[in-house]
Amino acid sequence: MPITVDIDVILAKRKMSVGELAERVGITPANLAVLKNGRAKAVRFSTLAALCEVLDCQPGDLLRWEPEPAVAPVDGLPRG
Repeated sequence: MPITVDIDVILAKRKMSVGELAERVGITPANLAVLKNGRAKAVRFSTLAALCEVLDCQPGDLLRWEPEPAVAPVDGLPRG
């Protein structure tokens, strides 16, 4: 997936545990783990806002877009 979640980076900078963040944001540690590990299909703006408030950061500090690498054809010939 081209969206990378950098919650771990911010947590390390803030010296905060996942459990503490989950408690302060008001979500379960399991749901935070799903988001943190990039397995979430969606995130509510209210959750994103709470994360930003607790971590004193911007949404762009938590989420980052990375283009997916182009996949070369198996035979190496250009398509088109």
